[in-house]
Amino acid sequence: MVTMKKVAVIIALSWALFATTLMAADATTSPVHVTFLPQWFPQAQFAGYLMAFEKGFYREAGLKVEILVGGPSNPPLEGMIDRRTTFCSSWVTSAVQMRSSGVKLVNLAQVIQRSALMLVARKSTGIKTLKDLDGKRIGLWQGDFKIQPLALFRLRNLNVIQVPMYGSINLLLKGAVDAATAMWYNEYHTLLNQGFEPDELTTFFFSDYGLNFPEDGVYCLEETMENHPKTCESFVQASMRGWLYAFENREETLDVVMKYAEESYTGTNRAQQAWMLARMKELIIPSGDGSSIGRLDFKQYELVVDTLHELGLISNKPSFEEFYRGKR
Repeated sequence: MVTMKKVAVIIALSWALFATTLMAADATTSPVHVTFLPQWFPQAQFAGYLMAFEKGFYREAGLKVEILVGGPSNPPLEGMIDRRTTFCSSWVTSAVQMRSSGVKLVNLAQVIQRSALMLVARKSTGIKTLKDLDGKRIGLWQGDFKIQPLALFRLRNLNVIQVPMYGSINLLLKGAVDAATAMWYNEYHTLLNQGFEPDELTTFFFSDYGLNFPEDGVYCLEETMENHPKTCESFVQASMRGWLYAFENREETLDVVMKYAEESYTGTNRAQQAWMLARMKELIIPSGDGSSIGRLDFKQYELVVDTLHELGLISNKPSFEEFYRGKR
């Protein structure tokens, strides 16, 4: 059986190899101040970064890291472009669209390797297969959350009634829609907390239907990577170390996540965050042995780019080589 300690050794060796491919290290011995902006408010989705900060992993890597608070009013990619943050977390779909529009950003590490986006329906509505979605009212979040559903509907020739949703699954809870988008690590658990049993729900994971889009990755501007390669390498290494620590030290990690969540008045609870942390491990280390952690898969990248192009969301396809600067 592969333990997390063995995984840690694998990761350390892998990232050491990655480090040798970077440019010459920054000529500085004092801590380098950088900022990191995640997509949302503090929660277990970002536990690895919080633990890297709390356990001093960033400090040991020669960095003075400030973790900012994301959310609708502080979009990460915009914050990076405006120079309000050094690094940010974002989905591959968002980053590819930005790169295609002319913004020179790069992916330093692909953290979430497997799509957690899904459609959820009540079985009582008669929805048991994809074909049953035809003609039904489907609640869809907007923006990047809408890309995979639209691609799936097109591929399976489904004519659905699209109902816009914004930041929750209340329409599904109220019965106003027959199915709705949800995140496996978040809203699906909310449904369970509302009293639904798993066998009362029909779930459709986009990753099971040829639409496995990698989600959260670490990004910076190309000029940052070229001018400060050692800083970028150190941030990624310490962050990966933080994730491994988080998975090995569940209760301590939940203590830290809840501390930051309560300071930001998110209204979450420990049970919700425990579920999220467990799902993060499955999404970040899907192979179970840590061999692919932090790596962006070429075929998955091509899938994202081709889908965005087919839907008319990008006019040109950024090459894998210019977009991804992480370990191979």
